[in-house]
Amino acid sequence: MLDDRFGNRLTTRSSTARDAYIDGVDRFLAAEHGVEDAFNAAIAADEQFALAYVGLARSHQIFGHVREAANAIDAARSRAKGLTDREASHVNALGSLIDGEVCIAYKEIRNHLNEYPRDAMVAQTCAGVFGLIGFSGQPGRVAEQLAFTTMLLSHYGDDWWFLGQHAFAQVEAGQIGPAKETIERSLAGNPRNAHGAHNRSHIFYEAGETRAGYDYINEWRRSYNKGGALHCHISWHVALWALELGDYEIMWEIIDTDVSPGSASGPPLNVLTDNAAFLYRAELAGLDIPLHRWKSISNYAIDNFPNTGTAFVDVHAALAHAMAGNREVLDKIISGAKGPAENIVRAIAEAFAAIAEENWVKASDRLTAIISDQERIGGSSAQRDLIEYALVDALVKQGRSNEANLLLTTRRPLKLQAHAVSGLGVRARS
Repeated sequence: MLDDRFGNRLTTRSSTARDAYIDGVDRFLAAEHGVEDAFNAAIAADEQFALAYVGLARSHQIFGHVREAANAIDAARSRAKGLTDREASHVNALGSLIDGEVCIAYKEIRNHLNEYPRDAMVAQTCAGVFGLIGFSGQPGRVAEQLAFTTMLLSHYGDDWWFLGQHAFAQVEAGQIGPAKETIERSLAGNPRNAHGAHNRSHIFYEAGETRAGYDYINEWRRSYNKGGALHCHISWHVALWALELGDYEIMWEIIDTDVSPGSASGPPLNVLTDNAAFLYRAELAGLDIPLHRWKSISNYAIDNFPNTGTAFVDVHAALAHAMAGNREVLDKIISGAKGPAENIVRAIAEAFAAIAEENWVKASDRLTAIISDQERIGGSSAQRDLIEYALVDALVKQGRSNEANLLLTTRRPLKLQAHAVSGLGVRARS
């Protein structure tokens, strides 16, 4: 038997399979392209290598390939005989996640990590704002995220992947200074880690360093393969900063080339949420958004997310449907909201419906009621600024600019001068 990069035993006698598996894991953890090729190479070298099938299943799951993910995890389960206890638990826990048994999977994953904290492919499921903690819908999930990475800190040392995740948890909890130190250590270990570069962008954003953030991530992404899982989202960051800087030509070029449906390469979740969020933030900043862009995102949401249940997705789908005038589908989200954050989703969806109807009083009432709990929908602080700015805009539209300024001053003070809402600053129209 051989070991992986984290010192975990692997049930394979093939060093070729082991090396390909390590490559696949590192590519997965860094959001590089070629993840599936690497895991398939491991399988080709050892057809009985169960964990390689699990890695392949997780990659398919991230990109929304449901059938392929199910087939790969079934293949892993059929090869579970003779595995170590750690590997059997790995297959079981990640199998539950791929089956969609999220609550069961979370318990199994936490139990697994108590025994095997350096099993990075399992730990990864709870890291980041799109992980099981980030999407839990529970109050206090930002604090829980930081507690999770802090718990594992002593087990990973200077590992580039883990430090990148810990830095993200730190910055989301408001620890900008410590997060900057942590991410620099991470990037020193692997400068081409897309998650690390992405998380560095969030630190620039939260520190209000617009030009520095734009220059950094725009240059970094030039050599990032479009097949990488974060290509769409990193492009979104660049476009968002281009919007703030007034570089509209570059902004639309990035959106049309790397973010919009049909041109973006990345998980459907990112394609939907990044496009809906960007279009609305551009509109809030004073740009005119053609209706066809909203209809494109609304149709994409219908095709890729026909059912409710993931709060972050549901909120952005509701926004797209509202702005596209697709009230019938929007009403299905309102009436069919479910999950731990269903009350938050319903209120935000109703607010977006009111915004589309220019009923600013109703919109501000709905958003005010949930603004202190909006972290429960998931996503990063940067992504949830969408909700903050929507409320600010609804207040401005009612002539309540003093309240709008107070809201930003108390909740997002570094964003007060970002000219994110046209009523609080002068912006040119595209």
